[in-house]
Formats: sequence, C-alpha cells, structure tokens
Amino acid sequence: MNIQKSYQGTKTLGTLYLVATPIGNLEDMTIRAIRILKEVDLIAAEDTRNTRKLLTHFDIKTRLVSYHEHNKEASGPELIKLLIEGKHIALVSDAGLPAISDPGADIARMAIEEHIAVVPIPGANAALSSLIVSGLSTDRFTFIGFLPRDKKNTQQLLEQYRTYRETFIFYESPHRIRKTLAALLEVWGDRQASISRELTKKHEEMVRGRLTELIAHFDENQPLGEFCIIVEGLDEEGADQLKQEANSWWQRLSIEEHVSYYEATMSRKAAMKQVALDRGLSKRDIYNEVNR
Repeated sequence: MNIQKSYQGTKTLGTLYLVATPIGNLEDMTIRAIRILKEVDLIAAEDTRNTRKLLTHFDIKTRLVSYHEHNKEASGPELIKLLIEGKHIALVSDAGLPAISDPGADIARMAIEEHIAVVPIPGANAALSSLIVSGLSTDRFTFIGFLPRDKKNTQQLLEQYRTYRETFIFYESPHRIRKTLAALLEVWGDRQASISRELTKKHEEMVRGRLTELIAHFDENQPLGEFCIIVEGLDEEGADQLKQEANSWWQRLSIEEHVSYYEATMSRKAAMKQVALDRGLSKRDIYNEVNR
C-alpha cells in the first residue's frame, strides 16, 4: 500500500510534478503550471525543442532535459536518482497531460515505487476536450488511445469491445485515419462518431456523423493534423441484434449436431433437454429426431 499526502509533513525526497501544457492555444497554460515550471529544479520534456519554445514564451529559465520513449531506459533511473536526492522535477509532454499515451506513466510508476510524491498539475487534454464537444454520451467512456499497427491485432482489440455500451476515445495520425475508420466500421458497424483536429488552434475542426459519412469525408478531403476519434458505444438496437444472434447460433446446426455440441459438457439426456429449450420444441420431438 502506498499513501501519499502531497502537501503534508517534512519531505527529504523531491516531488515529481506531472504538468499539463497547452494542446494548441498558449492561453490554456495555467498560472499554477507556470509557477511550478519556474520553481522546480529540472524540467523533463518529451521534445526539448517544442518545450523550449513554450518556456521562452513564459520566460521560464529552468534547466531542461530530454525524457522520451527512446531514452527512457537510461533517463528514467537518472531522474529517479535526482528525486531521491531531494530535487523537484516537472515532467511535460509535447501537448496536454503527460503520462497519457507517452512514457510519463513509466517514470510515475517508478517514483511511486520509491515513495516519491507524484503530483498532478491539471490542464488541457485533447481526449476529454473532444469528448465533451462530440455530442455523444459522456456518462461512461473508455480511452483506447492509438490502435495497434497491424490489422489482426486491431480487429482483435475492437472485437473485445464490440458489445460495450460506453463511448470510446481514440487518438490517430493523419496517414492512418482512413484505415482506422474502416476497421471500426468493419467490426462495430455504422455507428455515430465525431472526429476533432487542431483543437484550440486556428483551424480547429469537428466532423460529426456516422462512420460511413466520416470515411466519405476523408476520401474527399486530405487528412491534416492529429485526430481524436469519439465513437458511440453499442446502442439498444445493436444490443438486441447481438442478443438475437447469440440466441440463434444453433440455427446452422442440425438437431443431432446441436445435441452433440451440448454433450461435450453434459449427459445426452440433459443435452436433449437443453436443445428442446433452445428450439422451443418438446423433449419428445428432440428424442424422436435423434433416434430415428
């Protein structure tokens, strides 16, 4: 068990701050985020070139180091060592909240294992911003992020969530958006969806409609920018259809094959009884059919 009281007691260890940065519009930088970035001993950034522009804009002169997917094995332990020594570190991603679809989650986990306080500095987030303007249900939702690159794993993942009722959130790049929409349509059917791009920027755009309509849109318009896809969960009509399909799986089987299926887990007598229930027939009808 790990209990963290972020602002109580005397600390000998440093603090790891997960600091949100703007996803486009610099006015979304919070006053608290600017203060923390000025006060910490070190800022670890996914892309130091992008973060340097942000720091310069807000006149933040804190030392900047690199921490990203390709150097996390070496940089992560070094940052943890500094935190143990009492240094305070802010972690930022290129845009939005760190630790969402980036290696920030790894260093947060390492810090927690060393009983180092991990403190969130909230701010802009593309996934939730896209969700609230989608027009789809926000009662329950699941964040998937980027789908696997190969088709087989993508289909398996989507199949896993096909019967879920909550809204889904995906991230996607411009060169993969058409393939992803096609995969969603193939596995989930023609659901309502919303796609956001360039959030908070000059060319902010939301495209809403059924998956077939969104595919047609990008067939005619070149995908530009990074995308967030919001897709509705299984609706009541779709749930009823799946239930009907599940209840009639045996229709392709003969009565003898249907009985044999159940005999793998129960007696022949019990199997015939269950087949009678499935098909709405009497037990005598089933007995007569399989014993002709």
